[in-house]
Amino acid sequence: MSTITAGEIKRQGVGALDPVLKEHEEAIITVRGEGRYVVMTLEAYNRFRETELRQAVREARADYKAGRITDRSVKAHIRRLEHEL
Repeated sequence: MSTITAGEIKRQGVGALDPVLKEHEEAIITVRGEGRYVVMTLEAYNRFRETELRQAVREARADYKAGRITDRSVKAHIRRLEHEL
């Protein structure tokens, strides 16, 4: 992953990101020498989000399979909540 300083962005605007993001899909923006932000191409962001969503689905399916999620009606769910409180 490449880095670019906040000062470069301040001087050149977002155009300073173009050459960096053409070479790398992600870049760290540093402020006073420390990484503070990450910027990425829209394509990289979409892949990242899709990966997150797939992981969430896997976790939900595992929870369901392990019995931590059930198929109950809203009424049954409310009754269970009232009983537990």
